[in-house]
Amino acid sequence: MTAAIDRTALARNEHLTFRANREVGRHGWLRLTPAYGVRLVRGRMCGLPPGSVVTDPFSGTGTTPLAAAELGHVGQSTDVNPFLVWLGRAKVRHYPHRTLDEVRVAALDVMAGAARTDPDGALWQPGLHQIEKWWSPGELHALKALRAEIDAYSGPVADLLQIALCRVLIAVSSAAFNHQSMSFATRPDRSPARFDPAVTATTVTHFGAEAAALIESARHDLPGTATVHQGDSRMCASGLRAADLVLTSPPYANRMSYIRELRPYMYWLRFLDEAGDAGRLDWQAIGGTWGSATSNLRGWKPTTATPVDDEMGVVCARIAADGGRSGPLLAAYVHKYHHDMWLHFQAVAGLVRPGGKLSYIVGNSTFYGHGVPAQEWYACMLRELGYVDVEVEVIRKRNSNKALFEFDVRASRP
Repeated sequence: MTAAIDRTALARNEHLTFRANREVGRHGWLRLTPAYGVRLVRGRMCGLPPGSVVTDPFSGTGTTPLAAAELGHVGQSTDVNPFLVWLGRAKVRHYPHRTLDEVRVAALDVMAGAARTDPDGALWQPGLHQIEKWWSPGELHALKALRAEIDAYSGPVADLLQIALCRVLIAVSSAAFNHQSMSFATRPDRSPARFDPAVTATTVTHFGAEAAALIESARHDLPGTATVHQGDSRMCASGLRAADLVLTSPPYANRMSYIRELRPYMYWLRFLDEAGDAGRLDWQAIGGTWGSATSNLRGWKPTTATPVDDEMGVVCARIAADGGRSGPLLAAYVHKYHHDMWLHFQAVAGLVRPGGKLSYIVGNSTFYGHGVPAQEWYACMLRELGYVDVEVEVIRKRNSNKALFEFDVRASRP
């Protein structure tokens, strides 16, 4: 069980979150709010012998495999989202100086080509809903022109150029990701209807600065190695080595889908084509709720029992009763989340060598005043699978409300 929480002694410890990754080389290439901080990840790897195998079955932005490679270990991870697999592979790649020189020249050529592009010309743009809310006409033209120029490249050169594009498109967008429903900021310096060539020029220049920053951080090579695999975390991915440490942070049971923030990147890089694609992909992710992933919950039925069914059933019944029209749907969400995590824990058990350790960073949640102690239910599942030394440590307060914390659920395989 988790020890009693001293709420006054705990800080928010933002150095343990994605905010700490912004200025840490490759870790800062793209932000993702749910990502945990590299400092936390490195701390969990302290004491591992050189060349240890570190596995992350929820790769996200690739923080764990990249940190493992930086420390001379063998990092390996899986993710169900093809964009995150692509990003992770780009972040853990070894970049020869010759390749980076090619990227530098390519970035200059892309900027020059984009600057010459006729604003009235026919350019491809992604099918992002109400795209005019995201970017002003000048910004949108610059992004479309940059995208068109980048299409002339392939391989590692194209990957770094596309990451630079992602950094620019989110930096100049009006989107705010500080709430589940997302919002768009009012920008008095931008006219929603008027094309401003100065804004286009500034956006293209911004791309050059981002490309230069990426090139510089990619020059620092990795002493270890890492691989990122496509795979469903509810099943055992093929091609993974037995792990000395499984270190990960799964999606939390709080209805915040990763794909919410990833959509602009995925549309511009053509991983998504139409609105329904995001919901279909999120249904494959544990805790996914975007679009049809939520409506699909209405017909969902469990395929197996879990060790926490009794306690979870009580909590879900209270959520269903007190949540009005949304109560039954959110009760199903909580049930499916922990059902899928039980499938995951069973699958990952075969990837941990005897004596290997697990560290799961996860947060609790509340629905209509009813607590969902994911950390305790994780610990129960691990004990059921025969792990020893199972313990739950409180790491930090979360920003959402005073009842929410982040935990490290640790265990060892005998």
